[in-house]
Amino acid sequence: MPNIMPVSDLRNYSSVLREIDIGQPVFLTRNGRGRYAIIDMREYENTNATIKLLSELAKGEKSAREKGWLSADEVESALGISNE
Repeated sequence: MPNIMPVSDLRNYSSVLREIDIGQPVFLTRNGRGRYAIIDMREYENTNATIKLLSELAKGEKSAREKGWLSADEVESALGISNE
């Protein structure tokens, strides 16, 4: 169940911070509407790494569609990997 609190609860921010854990952000509302999310720093870093990885994969797929795909042998050769 999501942990939702009014932003006014930040007056006692230490109690709000105790509620945050990986996979358990605290959502803050202002005037009854969702406004902010506070997440654990490790989760933030993992999310950013995932976004960067997906972005690079999308670039690779776009390049492959425009310039053609490489075979496994071509990739191994480009990387200097021998399959012998």
